[in-house]
Amino acid sequence: MYKNFGFLSFVFILCFVISANANECISYKVKPKITINIPLYTQEVIQPKQQMDLLHGNVVATLVNNYDIVADITSVKDGFCVGLKAIEATIGYNDFLVKIDSRHRPNSCSYNAILNHENKHINTYLSVIENYKKQLHDSIYSASDSIMPIFVKEQSQINSAIEKINNELQSHPDVVLVIQKIHADEEIYNKNIDRQEDYSELKKCL
Repeated sequence: MYKNFGFLSFVFILCFVISANANECISYKVKPKITINIPLYTQEVIQPKQQMDLLHGNVVATLVNNYDIVADITSVKDGFCVGLKAIEATIGYNDFLVKIDSRHRPNSCSYNAILNHENKHINTYLSVIENYKKQLHDSIYSASDSIMPIFVKEQSQINSAIEKINNELQSHPDVVLVIQKIHADEEIYNKNIDRQEDYSELKKCL
């Protein structure tokens, strides 16, 4: 009985100390500054060896969704408070890969007609990101403003605390939801482009 009681007492005291230090860190919380950058994109056109649909090309879009954390680190009694000072986010598309059937000779009438159609899809990806800039900013701000400073005992634990902050940010419901909305709109608009396509430009070439 005595050993068990002593163990429980130790755990209680340890938790109290950690809680006290964590509470001390709350006073160092600051309003985060949010910066969102949309990356420059590159576009590459390839013609795979295997045959594709002769009337349809394809676009592979690579979404960049990175968050660089600017931490506010304060030395306190028995450790450090690691807070979120700013976020430099890079969100958007930096690479588009267009695939066109190899039976279309480069720069031919049919090749250019399909490329023009795929460029409509690329413009859709770009316009959706542009339309969501304010919602992205607002969602990242609300998520980051909810993250409390983290107390660590050792300087070697600071990087782990920053990583935890980053994970908490990216998994926040507001951030997850806005990314889901972006993907949903992209799918809707891309389907509309294909639905409205009458292939008149391509048919003139065939």
